[in-house]
Amino acid sequence: MTTPRRLLTIGHAYCVRRNRELADAIAVAGGDAWSVTVVAPQRFPGDMGPIVTRAEPGERAELRLVPVHRARWIHVMTYGRAVGGLLDAPWDLVHCWEEPYVLSTAQIARSCHPDSKFVFASFQNVDKRYPPPFSALERYAVGRSQGWIAFGQSIAETLEGRPGYAERPHAVIPFGVDVARFTPDESARREIRRTLNWDADGAPVVGYLGRFIEAKGLVLLLDTLRQLDRRQVAWRALFVGGGPLEAQLRTFGDEHPGRVQVVTGVAHDEVSRYLRAMDVLCAPSRTTPGWREQFGRMIVEALACGVSVIGSDSGEIPHVIGDAGLVVKEDDRSAWTEALATLLTDPAARRDFASRGRARAEAEFAWPVVAARHLTFFERLLNT
Repeated sequence: MTTPRRLLTIGHAYCVRRNRELADAIAVAGGDAWSVTVVAPQRFPGDMGPIVTRAEPGERAELRLVPVHRARWIHVMTYGRAVGGLLDAPWDLVHCWEEPYVLSTAQIARSCHPDSKFVFASFQNVDKRYPPPFSALERYAVGRSQGWIAFGQSIAETLEGRPGYAERPHAVIPFGVDVARFTPDESARREIRRTLNWDADGAPVVGYLGRFIEAKGLVLLLDTLRQLDRRQVAWRALFVGGGPLEAQLRTFGDEHPGRVQVVTGVAHDEVSRYLRAMDVLCAPSRTTPGWREQFGRMIVEALACGVSVIGSDSGEIPHVIGDAGLVVKEDDRSAWTEALATLLTDPAARRDFASRGRARAEAEFAWPVVAARHLTFFERLLNT
């Protein structure tokens, strides 16, 4: 009997169960050929409060919990001593889901057994010049690695031009979505609308899901909805998430009684319900000097749910949407108004994009597809 490959995948994001879907999917795809262990912080200071990591029923990868230090400052966070004992074992491959310029990545790279292949994954799609010591940490991590993974095309295009990256194998692999949980469901759509005290067959619903911050383009979206009023295009709006712009969104709701819902504190297990209430999901992200959209998880979840999508051309969004939705130049208010008016007044166009979106989610972002791409890349590195 062939001994299975041994994979250790580590990252602070694994404190959240939905992020461990990546490790689970790799374990399922690997079958008997791979043994997968995922390492996560015992506790982590999440945005909405402290997170205590716990294994949940049905997880396929073995979960190992370790302490972390200085977790509130992710650039200088380190894993506790227990991780050294884990990494000292001769894993076939160590996969690090931490950015290459942070201290924890250098710690993991340095602690790896000499016979272990080391790979890191990145969402960084802005070509930044890091001050010491972070520039040195990046050089060390890249130099120790046998390869790297870009979570999208804009990430790969950015990193390929940085010293050391082009000389190493890499793969462009997007983040995934559970297409069994995020799926079209007309009865669920009608139910959530009733829960929101909306007529299930009323005006089309424009939706947003994510952080309520300026960089996500919410101010532009509100202006667009006001323009649609002037053109007498019917709409309702659903904002799901949380953040500093919540008060502004609620004020907008007061200006449009009965037509706007602002919902906060939604657990990820409930996200699909709210996505199904939408006819069009908007992702109007705006590029800033230090940030552009790195992926847009809400986009792939909306595609999987059969919701039409309009996104800006910031960062990775055009690569995620492909031909399954509309891509509009960021900050072009007239173009946004035209695009949204088109979808709100054309049910056939919405149905077409909904069908294309679901097909794209299944072909490109379903967890089995994403996991298979990881394993193909890992096998490529182990066979060189």
